[in-house]
Amino acid sequence: MSNDYSRKTFEKRWQSRFAEFASLRDDDAGIAGWSDSGLRTRFRFFTSLWRGANAGALYIDAGCGAGTYSRWLADAGLRVIGVDYSHPALVKAKQREAQRIAYCAADASQLPFPDNSADGLLCFGVLQAVWDSEPFVREAARVLKPGGELWIDALNARGLRAMWDTTGRRLRGKPMHLRYESAGKLTGLLRAAGFRDLERHWLPILPSRLGRLQAICESRVTQSVLNAVAPVGALASHSFVIRGVLARQPGAESP
Repeated sequence: MSNDYSRKTFEKRWQSRFAEFASLRDDDAGIAGWSDSGLRTRFRFFTSLWRGANAGALYIDAGCGAGTYSRWLADAGLRVIGVDYSHPALVKAKQREAQRIAYCAADASQLPFPDNSADGLLCFGVLQAVWDSEPFVREAARVLKPGGELWIDALNARGLRAMWDTTGRRLRGKPMHLRYESAGKLTGLLRAAGFRDLERHWLPILPSRLGRLQAICESRVTQSVLNAVAPVGALASHSFVIRGVLARQPGAESP
């Protein structure tokens, strides 16, 4: 009962926050609850990793906010459905682009789409606002076609920033205000759901006052080191991105 209450309280507070963000702010970053530099860094990092998709492929942007990623995917020639449970965010997303993108009000862990219906799915800026990643991972595996790709990010639980934050809040007796995710745990959930060819990319995000150095963190050399030496990547990184391909449907026998 206590755990269930905590889950509901935590997720309800985030729903209220996202509605407030979108009601009071007009920029994409503010609507999504990020700083401007934080959103730009995350978006730039994703586009640097993107390897393209077939024209006309159907992609779902789960937790689309103001539609930053949805618009970019539409510009790439894809069919896009932006999904968010924040109605104020969807209103502002439609004000930005209502012709090429379909928007839908729904929870990312309860998507109103048939099984095997999407070619790709993005989930950025969502996992820190949910109690557990597993329901979303199962839902992503359900709606994706075999061979469909998933892009997902999370705040890194093994990073120095996360450890400082969680330890400080614990010492002050404050409850969890956002959720950090273990890259290893999330990778395990994805494998269990049928995702293969998993790639993990570490993303250190520097404070805005050190923005001139951010390019070094995203350089090929730095990324090669972080990905090759996982403990270093984990300690140095505020967040991470995982890409995977659905090899089979959940519940199917492994080949």
